[in-house]
Amino acid sequence: MDTTQSHSTHILLVDDNPTNLKVLSEALQGQGWKTLMAIDGESAIEQAEYARPDLILLDVMMPGIDGFQTCEKLKQNPDLQDVPVIFMTALSDAVNKVKGLELGAVDYITKPFQQEEVIARVKLHLKLSQLTLELERRVQQRTAELEASIETLQNTQLQLIQSEKMSTLGQLVAGIGHEINNPINFVSGNLRHIADYANDLLNLVHTYQKHVPNPGEAVDELIEDIDLPYLAEDLPKLMDSIQQGVVRLRDISASLRSFARADIAEKVEYQIHDGLDSTVMLLKHRLKANENHPEIEVVREYRQLPPISCYPGQLNQVFMNVIANAIDAFEEANQQRSYESLVENPNKITIKSAVDSANQTVTVRIQDNGPGMPEHVKTKIFDQSFTTKPVGKGTGLGLAISRQIILEKHCGQLECHSELGQGTEFVIVLPI
Repeated sequence: MDTTQSHSTHILLVDDNPTNLKVLSEALQGQGWKTLMAIDGESAIEQAEYARPDLILLDVMMPGIDGFQTCEKLKQNPDLQDVPVIFMTALSDAVNKVKGLELGAVDYITKPFQQEEVIARVKLHLKLSQLTLELERRVQQRTAELEASIETLQNTQLQLIQSEKMSTLGQLVAGIGHEINNPINFVSGNLRHIADYANDLLNLVHTYQKHVPNPGEAVDELIEDIDLPYLAEDLPKLMDSIQQGVVRLRDISASLRSFARADIAEKVEYQIHDGLDSTVMLLKHRLKANENHPEIEVVREYRQLPPISCYPGQLNQVFMNVIANAIDAFEEANQQRSYESLVENPNKITIKSAVDSANQTVTVRIQDNGPGMPEHVKTKIFDQSFTTKPVGKGTGLGLAISRQIILEKHCGQLECHSELGQGTEFVIVLPI
C-alpha cells in the first residue's frame, strides 16, 4: 500500500478564500488524505504546532501575516522545519518564487490551479518527504552501527595494547628479577663475611696498640695518614649503609614482581595493599625531595581488607597510572610555586582503603592536593588519546585502559572527583 495515500496523512490548507479551501479539501480527501484548514497565517501556525501535518499548502497573499512570513515562522520551529511547504499564488514573477524557495518552500502552484497538478505535486513531495525521513532514519541507524563498531574496535585495541603491555612487562620483570637477584644474593652473602673480617682486623689493630704502645715512627705516620680513629668509627657505618642498599634493592625487586604479576590468564586472590605499596615503592624516586620541591608525602590510611579475586598485574597498572598522574600534576603546578610555599603547603597523596561487607566490595581512594581539573577536562579524562600533557609526554591511553580494567575486567567502578584548585580524587570500587 502506498503510504502517501494512507489515512494517517494530514495536509494543512491555508487560504483566505473559503471556496479555494473547499475545492482543495474535496480533491485531496478524494485521495484518502485528511485535511486541516486555516484562513490566515496565525491560525495556520497554531494548527501546525498542534497537529504537525505531513505537508502544508500555503497561500502567499493573506491578511495579517502573509505566506512568506508564515513560512518563515514555521521553519523557525524545530518540530516543523522539515514539513514540506508548497506555496499557492497568482503571482508569476520570478522574484517572489525565489524568495519563497529561499525561505524553505519546496514548490509553487500557480492560481488558478488544476486539481490534477495539485494532486500530482502533493504526491511527489509527500513521497520525497517520506524518502528523506527514511534516509535520515537509515543514516542514523548506520551511524549508530558505525559508532558501536568504532567503540568495539577501540576496546579491542585497548585490550591488545593492555595484553601486549602486560606480556612485555612480565617478561621484562622476569628477566630483571633473575638478573638482579643473583648479584643481590652474592653481595648480601659476602657482605656478612666482609663485616666479620673488618671487625676482626679492627680488633687486631686495637689489641696490637695495647701490647705495642710504641711501634715506631713509620707506623705512627701511617696511623696519622689514614686517620685510624676515624676509619675505625666510619667503617662499620659504611657496612651498615651498604646493607641498607642491599635491602632496598631487594624491596625494589620484590615490588617489581608484585607490580607486574604475570598471572593475567585468570583471577587470583590478592591483597591490594601489597599492590599499592609496591606501586609507591616503584615511584619513590619521583617522590623524593629535589631542588624543585620538598618530598611528596604519601599518607596511607588503610583499613583491614580481605584478599580479593582479581588480576593483580592489571590492578597495579591502574594504581600506577593514577598515582603517576598525580605526581605529573604536582610537577606541572610546582613550576608556578616557590620552594618556600611548597614547604609551607607540601604536595601530598592520600591513599585510603575500606571494605563494605554488606555489598561485598572494597574501595580505594587516591586523593591529591594538587591543582585539580576544570570541568571540560574532567569530562574527557577517560577518553582514548585525550591528554593534557605535551607531545611525547603522554599517550592519553593510561586512564582509558584503567577504566576498561576496572569496569570490564573486574566489574567494578572508577570515578573521578575534581575541582579546579581543590585537588583530585579517584575512587576505585572492586567486588571482593
